[in-house]
Amino acid sequence: MTDREFIDFLDLAEKMKCFTRHSWTSTGRKESVAEHSWRLALMALLLEREIEGVDFQKIIKMCIIHDLGEAITGDIPSFLKTREDSSKEEKAILALLKKLPSPQREDMQLLFEEMEQKQTMEAKIYKALDRLEAVIQHNEAPISSWLELEYDLQQSYGWQEAQVHERLRQLRQTAKEDTIAKIEKEAKQ
Repeated sequence: MTDREFIDFLDLAEKMKCFTRHSWTSTGRKESVAEHSWRLALMALLLEREIEGVDFQKIIKMCIIHDLGEAITGDIPSFLKTREDSSKEEKAILALLKKLPSPQREDMQLLFEEMEQKQTMEAKIYKALDRLEAVIQHNEAPISSWLELEYDLQQSYGWQEAQVHERLRQLRQTAKEDTIAKIEKEAKQ
């Protein structure tokens, strides 16, 4: 990879810092796409010794690049995302990857294909963590930033994906308990 290819690709990826997500931080500001991806990778790193028999280096790579297309499309909350939106994001990812030389382009394309197919344990764990991070972030955000539908969504979002491993089920259950406690606290005020 030449210096120019490296810098030009980083320039495109930098937009992940600029686009915000539907989520809010604990200090009441919108979270960036890049911040979500960073913490998702951190979650995978923290679980590396707790879930055996999988390639956590691959999972961390998936976490880092999973929302790369949002550097072009911006974030669309999962409860609003249509097939057309998903297709647009996939095209954006492919357009970004075309700017990379071999072998980086092929390496990332293979990762995206694996993530999309959700057949490997690595892809399933990445997806469960992606959903779990969003739930945890919402629990950390002021409840005044929640939409009405999120009171129920927070209790079910990512539940199915978390069933892939007992450790993820436990984490998802704890996040659900945090959601319920947050809602109950709000109701008492």
